[in-house]
Amino acid sequence: QLQLVESGGGLVQPGGSLRLSCAASGYSLDYYAIGWFRQAPGKEREGVACIRNVDGTTYYSESVKGRFTISRDNAKDTVYLQMNSLKPEDTAVYYCGAMPGSSWSLHPFEYTYWGQGTQVTVSS
Repeated sequence: QLQLVESGGGLVQPGGSLRLSCAASGYSLDYYAIGWFRQAPGKEREGVACIRNVDGTTYYSESVKGRFTISRDNAKDTVYLQMNSLKPEDTAVYYCGAMPGSSWSLHPFEYTYWGQGTQVTVSS
């Protein structure tokens, strides 16, 4: 069974940066597309970035495009989310998810495996 563990969240001032990590165990990430999602209190979970396994193509939501970068290190079975120019509206619990196959999606219901989440708070 694939297991995912997120890390790297914390408190940061507006305009600052954080790098989140999603480490996999139990199975190689080679067989999954990996997405980053976030969920703020009272809101639905939304997809912010996704990376395909077959060619490393990346996809972003409009709200983070140009500020966030998703990348993967296959040797370490880890996916990263570099977040720059953070805004208060980026505050949320961030989750990584794994979707079997070679496609991609920013819809949470497409994803089978989830980590426990890491809190990101952007505040002065």
